[in-house]
Amino acid sequence: MRHRVAHRKLGRVTEHRIAMLRNQATALLRHEHLTTTVPRAKELRPFVERLITIAKRGVAGGEKNGHALTARRLVMQDLQDREVVTKLFDTLAPRFAERPGGYTRLLRIGYRKGDSAEIAQVELVGSEYDPKAKAKTEAGGEEPKPKAKGVGGRLRAAAERLRGSKKDEAEGGGSTNKATKPAKGSARRATTPRKAGGS
Repeated sequence: MRHRVAHRKLGRVTEHRIAMLRNQATALLRHEHLTTTVPRAKELRPFVERLITIAKRGVAGGEKNGHALTARRLVMQDLQDREVVTKLFDTLAPRFAERPGGYTRLLRIGYRKGDSAEIAQVELVGSEYDPKAKAKTEAGGEEPKPKAKGVGGRLRAAAERLRGSKKDEAEGGGSTNKATKPAKGSARRATTPRKAGGS
């Protein structure tokens, strides 16, 4: 029995599991969102929030007593990417300075097609991710939609983004016509009649 055992093993040995969490934490802090399975996302949240808390304490402690340097060294044990560590201390830690915890949000977005694993999007609070935002601003003229308020609005927006990509493919892919494709099972195989009896 696994009573009072804190973390999920995720089907991996300890070294592999820690390496996976470090890689996912690096990607989440770099891009401010990440799509993964729900159990991995639930394990990733406290891992990343601990790093953000260490960075907040380092920024608040200041440079004079070496708190910032100590905090950077503690974070560098888990994040080997210097650019991500710099972003964490320069932009993310000040953003969450007044927030007493809960820096990440987990949105369940459905089931994966291949193995039906439940998928979730983990994102940092305050970084509402829109994959089409860059394309809209580069196209010009169109203003982005106002941000949906509340978790229910965020779930609906995530679902619309997923459905929107499918609609765009259906509308944009007008060159393929159903009439030009042969219907499934229309081409029949030539079969030879079986001989009656015999060996």
